[in-house]
Amino acid sequence: MNFIGRKRELETLSARFASSRAEFLIIYGRRRIGKTELIKTLISKQHPGIILIGREESKKLQLERYSRILAEYFNDELLKIQGFADWDAFFEYICQQAKGQRFILALDEFPYLVKDDKALPSILQDYWDNKLKDSNIFLILSGSSIAMMEKLMSYRAPLYGRRTGQIKLDALPFKDVAGYVGNIKRAVEMYSVFGGTPAYITQTDPAHDIYWNIDKNILNFDSFIYRDIKFILLEELEEPRYYFSVLESIASGSTNLGKITNYTGLDRSLVNKYLSVLIDLGIIKREIPVTESIRSKKGLYSIKDNAFAFWFRFIFPSEDLIDLGRGEVALKRIKTGLNSYLGRTFEEIAKEFLWDMNLKKGVPFSFLKLGSWWYKEREIDIVALDDESNIFFCEVKWKDMTEAEALSLIGQLKEKSEHVHWRNEHRNEYYGIIARTIEGKGMEKLTDAGYFVYDLNDFEKWIVE
Repeated sequence: MNFIGRKRELETLSARFASSRAEFLIIYGRRRIGKTELIKTLISKQHPGIILIGREESKKLQLERYSRILAEYFNDELLKIQGFADWDAFFEYICQQAKGQRFILALDEFPYLVKDDKALPSILQDYWDNKLKDSNIFLILSGSSIAMMEKLMSYRAPLYGRRTGQIKLDALPFKDVAGYVGNIKRAVEMYSVFGGTPAYITQTDPAHDIYWNIDKNILNFDSFIYRDIKFILLEELEEPRYYFSVLESIASGSTNLGKITNYTGLDRSLVNKYLSVLIDLGIIKREIPVTESIRSKKGLYSIKDNAFAFWFRFIFPSEDLIDLGRGEVALKRIKTGLNSYLGRTFEEIAKEFLWDMNLKKGVPFSFLKLGSWWYKEREIDIVALDDESNIFFCEVKWKDMTEAEALSLIGQLKEKSEHVHWRNEHRNEYYGIIARTIEGKGMEKLTDAGYFVYDLNDFEKWIVE
């Protein structure tokens, strides 16, 4: 798999490796998010080390395999003959090796090791406290089971307080995906469908359009991505059918707690529980109007990960067709609804763009908060605020706009802004548009009129910075 992004994580890990102290890091995140590739890149391109991958097999087989791998890595003929009998022998050997050299030891999919031997965290705690913390070791535990990895860090866990740091890997930002795809318009489409999951993006072929990639990579019954979304949820969740119902309801437009409860027919308290778990997994998010306090009850839910959003919007309702080999029917449905879907995902990309622009020139002021605003039937795609009474209203449209359309949109935006209750009597108001393109001299005229206008050309410049 091609390695994409993760510059900040690699720089952080490399800086830690350069320190003189022992390190005990936990790296976790859901499946396919790129944990193993991050560790491989750290080791293969920068620092000495080895990855030992956990499997669903017995402790005896795990230790025999680790003995062979470590014997080869350290060129140890004796270890080839006489392997590790137990975890004590394994860690004793690592302690000896870490006395004289700095190297990375990554125990990948650590939950599989714990599953077969519940005492393993306690054994590791003992060796860390008494030997490893004073050695040159750079220890990494990684895993895909978010619940179990977070449990390892919990107050009552044996390893509590031992880690020197942790990284929870989330999906890649749009900017990284766009750097891989190249063409900015196609990057928006690819990111909207395949999300920021490295394993999905690297399956695509940016030389082909979005419909070719959907057809080849999702709509074939034997394709990897078609099955993988469901597989991830089945692996991670108990009672997955209820979670599927919740995600289906959100994808279909039921975005508040009451509507989700009505759509699914589930008890309100259960829906609350399922929503909380999905938020922890990074699959959905809850947003409140940007001008509201954190305790606001006006929260709306949306699917945060674009790959899941696309799957539940277009693929989940068409599973029977795809299994029957009628992917072309599903593709026809996708073609009728994709532009509307891209409109929502483009809003999130626009927010990422503005946050990055916030550190540079090109925005009306340096803002501290950015989000959406809504009240009853009125909605503004992006509102940005600072603590000095400056407010920026911006509409986002995934379309090619004429100058007249852009001016009309600005007029509508001004009308809606009057209903935004935030420092109304003494605030400085700014207005803007983000579109696919503004035709002719529309951008120039709107900018001269004092509006802030951006299109895909600005995004292209942003990506190559």
